[in-house]
Amino acid sequence: MAKKGNRIQVILECTEHKDSGKHGTSRYITTKNKKNTPDRIELKKYNPILKKMTTHKEIK
Repeated sequence: MAKKGNRIQVILECTEHKDSGKHGTSRYITTKNKKNTPDRIELKKYNPILKKMTTHKEIK
């Protein structure tokens, strides 16, 4: 039998986009190891609507 992994898919959403007042959202899908990183992750990703690198946080 295959071993059940600890990796789960998470959705990252831009934190600066809500304050900008522009339409749409910037979201990315990635995976994380829930055993090594039980807290919500925060990464710098490109936001195509704002046309710059912004902080994206994990949402549930």
